[in-house]
Amino acid sequence: MTIGKSPDRENAPSSARPAGAAKPAADAPSIGRVLAAARIGAALTVDQVSGATRVRVPIVHAIEEDDFGRCGGDFYARGHIRAIAQLVGVDGEELVARYDAAHGGSPASKRPTELIESGPIKVPGRGRPNWTIAMVTAIVVVVGVIGFNLVSGKAGTGTTGSASAPLPAGAGTGSVAPAAPATTPAVQPPAPAPSAPAIAAAPADKVTVKLVAEKDTSWVSAVDGTGKSLFQNNIEEGQDQTFTDPKQIKLVIGNAGAVHVYVNGKDLGPAGKNGQVVHVTYTPGDPQAG
Repeated sequence: MTIGKSPDRENAPSSARPAGAAKPAADAPSIGRVLAAARIGAALTVDQVSGATRVRVPIVHAIEEDDFGRCGGDFYARGHIRAIAQLVGVDGEELVARYDAAHGGSPASKRPTELIESGPIKVPGRGRPNWTIAMVTAIVVVVGVIGFNLVSGKAGTGTTGSASAPLPAGAGTGSVAPAAPATTPAVQPPAPAPSAPAIAAAPADKVTVKLVAEKDTSWVSAVDGTGKSLFQNNIEEGQDQTFTDPKQIKLVIGNAGAVHVYVNGKDLGPAGKNGQVVHVTYTPGDPQAG
C-alpha cells in the first residue's frame, strides 16, 4: 500500500509546550510518517493495524497523514498513537510527548479550570436510555405476576379456611374441582462449559502451535524459522489455526485475551489480556517464550 505523504505540522510556539518538553528537530519526521514507516517495515497493512488496535481504518489513514482532527480529541489521539506504536514496534511515549508539545501540552500541565472548561457540558435527559432501570422494572413485574398466581392457586384449593358457597338444591354430592395452580417456569440447568479442543500429538522434533479464538476476533501474524510468513489475518470467534516448523514459530497476536494457545501438546491458556498485543516465539520441546 502506498502511503500518501503530507507536510509536517508546524512546531507549536514555545509558550504552548509543557515545561521540560524537548523541541523536535526541524528535519525530524512527523508522527504520522514515523508510524507509517514502522508499519511498512513490519509488513502490516492499514486493515491489519485497524483489526489489531480497534482503531478504524479512516482514522489510521488520517493519523499517518498527521491529521489528528478525526480522533475525537487529544485523549483519544494519545491512545491511538500509543496503540499503533506498540503494534509496529516504535516508542509510543516519545511520540505522545511530541504530540503534546505540538498541541498545547499534556493534561497534567493544564490548570484545573482549563480541564473543567475544555469539554462540552452534557445535558441530563439527552443521553442513552437507562436500560438497567427498565430491566429491573420488568423483573419486578414478572415476579409480582408469578407471586399473584401462586397465591391465587392456594386460595382455590381451600387451604386458607375460607367458606365455600352453598350448593343449590338438587346439585348432588359432586365436589367442585379446585382451580389449577399457575405453573411456574421451569429453571433450566446451566449449559455445560465447552470442553477444550482436542490437541493433536505434537512431533518431538518440531514446534506445533495451535491458536483458538474463543471469545472474540483477534488479528494474528505467524512467521516460521526461515522468516517466511505463514499467516496474516483475523481469526474469528470459534475458528482456530495450527502452525508447525522444525525450528520456531514467531507470533504477533492482537487482542490476546481472546486467543487460547496450545504449544507442543500443552495448554498454555489465554495468550494475554483483552486488547493486548503480544509478541512471542515458540521452539521444539517445552513451551518457552522467545
